[in-house]
Amino acid sequence: MRIDLNISGMTCENCKKYVTDHLNALPEVNSAIVDLVKGQANLEVSTSIQIEKIQKTLGLKYSVSIRSEKVEGSKIQSPTKLKSLFPLFLVFVYLILGTLMLHLIAPSTFNTTMHRFMGLFFITFSFFKFLDFNGFAPSFARYDPLASKSLLYANAYPFLETALGVAFLLEWQLIPVLVVTIFVLSITTFGVLNALLKKNQIQCACLGTALKLPMTEATLIENGIMIIMSCISLVAF
Repeated sequence: MRIDLNISGMTCENCKKYVTDHLNALPEVNSAIVDLVKGQANLEVSTSIQIEKIQKTLGLKYSVSIRSEKVEGSKIQSPTKLKSLFPLFLVFVYLILGTLMLHLIAPSTFNTTMHRFMGLFFITFSFFKFLDFNGFAPSFARYDPLASKSLLYANAYPFLETALGVAFLLEWQLIPVLVVTIFVLSITTFGVLNALLKKNQIQCACLGTALKLPMTEATLIENGIMIIMSCISLVAF
């Protein structure tokens, strides 16, 4: 039985060799063909295999996702959506608690509170992207239209998020910062929506590639919230 996978994080021939050798070492795998350019792998398997086992075998540098729904139901088992998205929910809980704590320490207006949340959001999310900096750009480029055209932009994105986060926390140059936020997140949201409509089973790079998050409606909602908050704040000026 053939299983098609997306594997992000491969940047050179040595990566390809590493992934190929480790996939072939799995007892369930009869053969593995890895495409470095496309970031894909085709497996011939003799029995069912869990996606977590493949991920554990390849390590944190590489991100594995299913490319075929048909295979997912028959030969490969994926974790439940709720379990996969738990890290994202947990991050948002901490962001909300952090924003409330800042408000208790230094009471602020509604707009300033939003800016603090957005600042914490960007800095936290950029931190996770830096955990696997080399693996982030190829994963992000799979669905973000601008990143797919320019790996320079994809590599610069974590730095951009950090800069936006600091600007929001300091409330520095907010009008251009809000405009950039709306522009950047709108592009990403378009890519996410396109991936969801096509039912592409790829990894969401919002928390980098160190955490394995599937591309779901939660990513769309997350970006939508940030865009709405930016628009509300921009209108308030």
